[in-house]
Amino acid sequence: MTDASAPKSGSYQVLARRYRSRSFDELVGQQAIIRTLRNAIEHQRTAHAYLFCGTRGVGKTSAARIFAKELMWHGLTARGESLPADSVSDAIFRGEDIDVVEIDGASHNGVNEVRELITNSGLMPARMPYKMYIIDEVHMLSTQAFNALLKTMEEPPDHVKFVLCTTEPQKVPQTIQSRCQRFDFRTIPDRQIAAHLGEILDSEGIGFDDSIPLEVARLADGSMRDALTLMDRVVAAADGELGTGLLADVLGLPDESLLAALVQSIAERVPGSALEAAGELLANGMSPGHLLDSLAERLRRLMVVSTCGTDSELLGMTADAADRCAQLATSFDAPSLVHMIVACDAGSRQVRTSGTPRALMEAILVRLCFVESFAQAAGLLSEGAAAPPKKGAARAR
Repeated sequence: MTDASAPKSGSYQVLARRYRSRSFDELVGQQAIIRTLRNAIEHQRTAHAYLFCGTRGVGKTSAARIFAKELMWHGLTARGESLPADSVSDAIFRGEDIDVVEIDGASHNGVNEVRELITNSGLMPARMPYKMYIIDEVHMLSTQAFNALLKTMEEPPDHVKFVLCTTEPQKVPQTIQSRCQRFDFRTIPDRQIAAHLGEILDSEGIGFDDSIPLEVARLADGSMRDALTLMDRVVAAADGELGTGLLADVLGLPDESLLAALVQSIAERVPGSALEAAGELLANGMSPGHLLDSLAERLRRLMVVSTCGTDSELLGMTADAADRCAQLATSFDAPSLVHMIVACDAGSRQVRTSGTPRALMEAILVRLCFVESFAQAAGLLSEGAAAPPKKGAARAR
């Protein structure tokens, strides 16, 4: 893991920067891409241009820097030259090296900047085997800039390599994509994010409840950088050990006990208790739409437990929490849970545009308490519509 020591200046460095991956071994959740890039370097089969695609915070730019460093070091070793000082490696990972040129496509998106890049690419590298250009957020380049880049990317000098990074590959012209080897970075599984967060908290000497990394990983939605940013907020507010109450307070999460009471009331078919629990959640600052979204997430966990079991990685919960979830899931059947989740999703969208959002939300909660009755009524209606007409019905009409 990256060295967690603070900068020499004494200024605080956020976790997302301090624990940014500096080797292929530290890059989380992209094993297939790592294996391919390593093999390409080892067997000297690297392409002249790569396109790294994926959502934010999954390691595209970090992988580009690591790839650049490993390629350079392998080339120097193959030529029998000594490796440069650590300061050169640090410059690469800061995006400040003279031979590994990192460009922000959002702020350098004009044709003149690309023409300057093309001119400079003809110069030999200062100390490395290659000159590499990493263009981040490449989809932000203008059409004229892409057109200017085409010829150079098709037939670049032997010492030049490109790595283009983007969160929106559909905006990159096909003429550019066809000149690159494309790698699609996946969102990182919650379990892997949680494990990495746990290692970081251990290295920081911070105690934590086992559910904290899992909950932060779930909120990060597959992005390691988002997870580290969220964890930074929680750590900054902590005074010692991290607990679930602190997580809820800092990140504005709903009260778990009230949400549990709401789900329990629906399980017991007691609409009055469900409305009271919902009323307390609203009084604590929760919006009707957010309440229905949070309820849908809890119902999803019950559905996953009832269909996949407590050991499923889809849950993203501790073993004790999964067991409690399984016990509550016995009060529902899978079809009812599916209907409830769909009802919450539709209701969440409706309350955001409704003139009476609370009334609509409460009607949905009462409906969830009587979901089996609604399902039976719908079944009777469908059976009645499908039944053949009785004999003599035409004469009676």
